[in-house]
Amino acid sequence: MLETRDLTINFGGHVAVDAVSCTFRPGTLTAIVGPNGAGKTTYFNLISGQLRASAGRVLLDGRDLTRESAPLRCRRGLGRAFQLTQLFPNLDVLENVRLAVQARRGEGLNLWSVWQDHRNTLERAHALLERVRLAERAQEPAARLSHGDQRKLEVAMLMALEPRVYMFDEPTAGMSVDDVPVVLDLIRALKQQADKTILLVEHKMDVVRELADRIVVLHNGRLVANGEPAAVMASPVVQGAYLGRLEEPA
Repeated sequence: MLETRDLTINFGGHVAVDAVSCTFRPGTLTAIVGPNGAGKTTYFNLISGQLRASAGRVLLDGRDLTRESAPLRCRRGLGRAFQLTQLFPNLDVLENVRLAVQARRGEGLNLWSVWQDHRNTLERAHALLERVRLAERAQEPAARLSHGDQRKLEVAMLMALEPRVYMFDEPTAGMSVDDVPVVLDLIRALKQQADKTILLVEHKMDVVRELADRIVVLHNGRLVANGEPAAVMASPVVQGAYLGRLEEPA
């Protein structure tokens, strides 16, 4: 179980995330939505460790991760895909995924190892590329891929790490119409694993309605709604937030 307790961050006099308390359970996909500037990506950055909280806590199965680095949180089981791709651009597609598989298996990151010594690792990497439909481009440098294919490669690398918590920050942003179904199908498959927790930041409400078991709404850094999709999206407070008519608490 992933949990945030009164999670807060201040940038000067601006409170970007304001005492957000929320629990995310295995076997559920929670969509985190809200208007632009609501604090969604900042909240993700606080959970995954890219930003250090001004106050509050992040816990995974009761373990306090608040002061741990992003790489250590990843080893604890938090996996994050970003709005902007995070790849090794000068390595080929297969090598990107192979390194992620090696990291998960603790084999070390020796780029000069003989490939035959890592047959299982390579088989796993190839299987992941098949799943994201990039197997035919395995030998191409990652930098040559289109934006959509780079997003798919990043998802393959995330899956290679086998995290307990998957965090997707607008996974379909900038993708072509043909690429979007591939990523959505992968997320649907992950949803079938009852031991996985999935968090999704997404602006496309048709995607949210289709995938989410639950919706959390942020507005001006505050949690303003949390519940089943139909009820949350029908609530006046959420409609007000999206239409810009939500009154600030006194």
